[in-house]
Amino acid sequence: MQFFVLIARHGSLAAAARAIDLTPPAATKRLAALESRLGVRLLNRTKRSLSLTSEGETYLLHATRILADVRDMEDVVAQGRAVPRGLLRVNATLGFGRTVLAPLVSAFAARYPEVEVLMEVTDRHIDIVESGFDLAIRFGTLPDKRLNARRILSNRRFLCASPTYLERHGAPATLAELARHRCIIHRQNDDAYGIWRFLHGEHSEVVKVHGALSSNDGDIVLGWALDGHGILIRSEWDLAKYLDSGRLRVVLPEFTLPAADLFVYYPDRRNLPVRARVFIDFLAEHFSAGEKEKRRGKA
Repeated sequence: MQFFVLIARHGSLAAAARAIDLTPPAATKRLAALESRLGVRLLNRTKRSLSLTSEGETYLLHATRILADVRDMEDVVAQGRAVPRGLLRVNATLGFGRTVLAPLVSAFAARYPEVEVLMEVTDRHIDIVESGFDLAIRFGTLPDKRLNARRILSNRRFLCASPTYLERHGAPATLAELARHRCIIHRQNDDAYGIWRFLHGEHSEVVKVHGALSSNDGDIVLGWALDGHGILIRSEWDLAKYLDSGRLRVVLPEFTLPAADLFVYYPDRRNLPVRARVFIDFLAEHFSAGEKEKRRGKA
């Protein structure tokens, strides 16, 4: 089952073979033996592509759940051990995972050398239950009732622009004036394109904005704002150093945007693995310390 899940995850028989140190012929033979035992074909294979048959989809679904249950069983049996160990599967967004989470995983590995961490980064939506991940680290809430969540960082969002842009085009005085400004649009998931939502007191307002530049990458749109191309929505986490240095300024501060708090999501299981619990605590400890240091710096 682990072998087949690896094939599905990598989308390649050769990649799955490398992951478990098998030769390609041995991997082909193992797959053939599995299909022979089941009496069905699990994969459609050509020289250039690989896809699951309907039977393969069913096998993958059940195998993923069974392997997760086996891991849970082992954790329950071993939860009295003092030292966390075993494989921890973590999913995170691309930019945040690369620049922030990867160094934290390095520090975590030094503290807990018997925990093996597999971290995958992607900006597309991941079903962590079906994909077999233990944890997902994401900004904002996920509409999945099968998951539990722990907030590890409060993170407000702001409208901002560079002084160069504001000197050239002026600062909007109302939300309606945003329609005549150049706005830089960050395309995220299935969000409606160019629709910005605001809160002002007890009222909510929706504004349709336009601009010449848009991207699904947060670092790219932030760079464009720094270059003076327009007004952007970004989170406090990304903006802090640029607001402090004056390279960006907050626009229309009296209007509130939905927050982009940082959460750790995990499947709704009674027995969260020990290694997952200590990893979540490790992240919470890190970000809590950062928040305290930031508050001291402002005092």
